[in-house]
Amino acid sequence: MACVTKRRGRWVIDFYDQHGKRRWRTLPENTTKKKATEELRAIEEQVGKKVFIPTKEVPLFKAVAKEFAESKRPNLRANTFEVVEGIIRNHFSELEELRIQSITTARLEKYIRARQDEGRNILTLRKTLMVMGQIFSYAVRHRYIDFNPLREAERPRRRGHEGENEQKEMKVLTPAQIKALLEQVKEQKFKMLFTLAAFTGMRQGELLGLKWDDIDWEAKQIHVQRTFNNGRFFETKTKGSNRRIDLAPTVITDLKKWKLASGRNELALVFCNEAGNPIDHHNLVNRNFFPALKAANLPKVRFHDLRHSYASILIEQGENLKYIQSQLGHSSPTVTLNVYAHLMKPANQEAACKFGEGNFRGW
Repeated sequence: MACVTKRRGRWVIDFYDQHGKRRWRTLPENTTKKKATEELRAIEEQVGKKVFIPTKEVPLFKAVAKEFAESKRPNLRANTFEVVEGIIRNHFSELEELRIQSITTARLEKYIRARQDEGRNILTLRKTLMVMGQIFSYAVRHRYIDFNPLREAERPRRRGHEGENEQKEMKVLTPAQIKALLEQVKEQKFKMLFTLAAFTGMRQGELLGLKWDDIDWEAKQIHVQRTFNNGRFFETKTKGSNRRIDLAPTVITDLKKWKLASGRNELALVFCNEAGNPIDHHNLVNRNFFPALKAANLPKVRFHDLRHSYASILIEQGENLKYIQSQLGHSSPTVTLNVYAHLMKPANQEAACKFGEGNFRGW
C-alpha cells in the first residue's frame, strides 16, 4: 500500500508500480508533508494509467524525437522525411536534454513566446509546433507520458504585419513578363517546359514526372498522376493532386511539335535529359530558368512562382474559386483562398452595379 513516511529527516514516498514492483522515492530536504502527499497522488495517477516510469528511466526529449522520426520514415516520402528530420535537428535544441515527463505546458508556452520575440516566421513556427505535437503524441501512445503538454499551450498568433510576411516570398509574373521570359529560352525542350509551368500551374516535380500517356489530346487535358522528387517517382501526394488540367489550344499545338522533335525515350517522359532520365531540378533552375529571367531583365523569382503566376492570372480573369482549386490540385477551395486571398480584389463595383441593375431596377 502506498504511503508517505519520514526517514532520517526527509519524506519518502513508498509505493508499488503498475507491474507490482515496490518502489520508493526520497524527496529533497525541506519538502513538506503536503507536497509529498501531492507527489504521491500524482504517482498513483500515473500507476493507475500504467504510464509510471522511474525518473532515471524516463527518456530525454531527443531520444523520443529520434524514435518518432524513425517510426515515420517508412510512411513518408523522402523529401517530407527530410523536412521532419530537419525540424527536429534544428529547432528543438533547448528541449533535447530535458526528460520528456518534465516538459510542461508552461515550458512550451515560454518556447513559443521566445520564437515570436525573435521574429520567427509564423508559418515556420507552426510547422515546428506541428512536428513537436506529433512527437508528444507519440510519447503518449508509447506511455512515456500520460498527456500531450502542447495541446493546452497557447499557440502563436499573427501580430502586426505577419499576415503580409507569410506572402512575402510569393512573386508573380504578368502575362507580358511570361511572354518575355519564354522569348529568351532558345532550347525547345525548356521553352516547352516553362510554357507548361506558366500555362498549367503544375509543380516542378509534376512536370519532371510527366509522361506522354498523361496527355489527353482529344480532351486537351493533362492528367497529373505522379511526381519526380529526390531521384524517385511518387504517386501524387493527395487525391486532389491527381487531377486533370485544361490546356489552351496553342499549348496543345506546341506539345505536338515538341513530341515530334523530342523523339522517344525508355521512360516515355515528356521532358528528359540526354540519357533519357528525368531532368535534374537544380540544373533546370540554375542553368536554364535563372539565365532566362536575367536575359529578359525580369526579377529573380523562384520556379514555383510560375505556379503562383498561373493562379493570379486565373483570379484576374474572374474564374470560379472551385475551378482554380481543381486546376491547382489543392485539397479544398479553402486552401486556395488561404494562399491567394491577397491577390483577390477587395472591391468590385461592377458586381455591385450588376446586382442593383438586375434585381432592383426602377426603385
